[in-house]
Amino acid sequence: MKKFLIILGVAALCACKKNFLDRSPLSDITAPAFFNTEKDLDLYVNSFYADLPGTGIYSDDISSDNVEPGVISDLIAGRLVVPTDAAAADWTWSSLRNVNYFLAHYNKAEVADSVKAHYAGIARFFRAFFYFRKMQRFGDVPWYSLPLEANSQELYKGRDPRKLVTDSILADLDYAAAHVKAAKNVSRITKWAALALKARVCVFEGSYRIYHTELGLSDGSQLLQQGIVAAQQIMQSGTYKLYSTGKPESDYINLFSADAANTDEYILARVYDRTLTKTHQANGMFLVPTLSAPGLTKSLINSYLMKDGTPFSSQPGYATMPYWEEVKNRDPRLSQTIRTPGYKRIGTTAPLVPDYSNAMTGYQCVKFVTSTDQDGNNTNSNDLPVFRYAEVLLNYAEAKAELKQFTQADADLSINLLRARVGMPAMQIATLTADPLLQAQYNITDAAILEVRRERRVELAMEGFRYQDVLRWKRGPLLAENFKGAYFPGVGTYDLDGDGKNDLAIVNTMPANPDKTLQYLSLQPDHALSEGTSGNIIAHPSANKKFVDPKQYLYPLPRTELLLNTNLTQNPGWEN
Repeated sequence: MKKFLIILGVAALCACKKNFLDRSPLSDITAPAFFNTEKDLDLYVNSFYADLPGTGIYSDDISSDNVEPGVISDLIAGRLVVPTDAAAADWTWSSLRNVNYFLAHYNKAEVADSVKAHYAGIARFFRAFFYFRKMQRFGDVPWYSLPLEANSQELYKGRDPRKLVTDSILADLDYAAAHVKAAKNVSRITKWAALALKARVCVFEGSYRIYHTELGLSDGSQLLQQGIVAAQQIMQSGTYKLYSTGKPESDYINLFSADAANTDEYILARVYDRTLTKTHQANGMFLVPTLSAPGLTKSLINSYLMKDGTPFSSQPGYATMPYWEEVKNRDPRLSQTIRTPGYKRIGTTAPLVPDYSNAMTGYQCVKFVTSTDQDGNNTNSNDLPVFRYAEVLLNYAEAKAELKQFTQADADLSINLLRARVGMPAMQIATLTADPLLQAQYNITDAAILEVRRERRVELAMEGFRYQDVLRWKRGPLLAENFKGAYFPGVGTYDLDGDGKNDLAIVNTMPANPDKTLQYLSLQPDHALSEGTSGNIIAHPSANKKFVDPKQYLYPLPRTELLLNTNLTQNPGWEN
């Protein structure tokens, strides 16, 4: 059997995306008739798995400074207005009611207390996950631990403080870590998934409080320490390790293109299977021009170290180095994240250059791209990570660095394991110096923090972390920069892979009789070179990108909910 796929057996349990005042369709599952056996409990919690992140894992970064998409998001383009309804704002709560309904009734099952506690732990994991994402989006939110009815007065309470919400999330995760079974299962919630989520929450919220002093919350360091402890429990258990077959030039890309999640590294995955028509479209995202044509940014590419471990920015002329030169002798993860000279699709022998119709910057993503038989519409079946061991190591390293506790031993337990997988030199704490390029990006000078952030950006590229990372470090202005692509000295024809044949023509306007052996990048009407007649590709030269502080660190609440519940308040800057 290829892999275990979660079957959502009770359609009535699947929560709809509706207004908060609407109830989930639970009328067919009444407590007296259900919640009697372990099978009942298992069947019900299966419905929660539909809320795990899916394709957002590789598309969330499109809102970050890692990616230049075909269409700039409304938020960054300044087009976002306060939504009218709850669904448009993502101020929806039916998934929460589904979980709380279970927690209100599971205890009547005639099974051992340990069995009940296991399923209650799974439910509390999902409640914590739900609230973590709501807090990331909106900040303060109302905390509900009971399944409210249409006439419940608590429906009209205000937003609970961020501290209360965080403490409640961590209480749920502590319960889950203590009671959910520890046996590895890549498609099920386990003790280790609960600890991985706790480490993620603690590092996110701990750093958010440190950098967002306007919150007036001074306990960020304590949260970081809790994140360290949660990560250590996973690291010291010996349950997980980084996937490696001793092939540094291919192990990283193969981890993400494999059909079945690697159980050494993946703690939890969103599972896909073509035989059950449960698929996604990673291939289409990066290979079909009409699906956004996302190009990775020069800022991300600059983050990859040289193969000898030195910063790329230390190379003479790095800022004006053409694509075919800048990708040489770099961290092997670069050639396993974008197309570089010699790239071949899985199962093929023909080398491919970047397709500029699919990558507006010239840097075309290959992470999560599989074999050509999955190039149809929505036909990918490679499992997608929700938690992998690499993130645990990065959370541990970041918390240690932020607390000024990051030692060589810590680097060897975390960052250097990631580097070893791809054959990169180990980080040496004693000789670390702050990279000026990173200092300018993050507005800090601590070399250890900067290098951990570099490693995080590189290792987790296109996995949906970057946007929230930028926000929690209070570096929102990075999102409003004019993102740059590959450098070219001017219009003309170029040999992208050094095989002696020109591959790309950069022109001001398309010729009447284009050369069929070339692909074309026409600067008119929506591209430019950063220095006018030369420079980096700018995909949206006339875009009026902006980032308003503090407004855009949070999303707005919907107008209808503010009218229905006058105890709710709007987020700063969105009042009008």
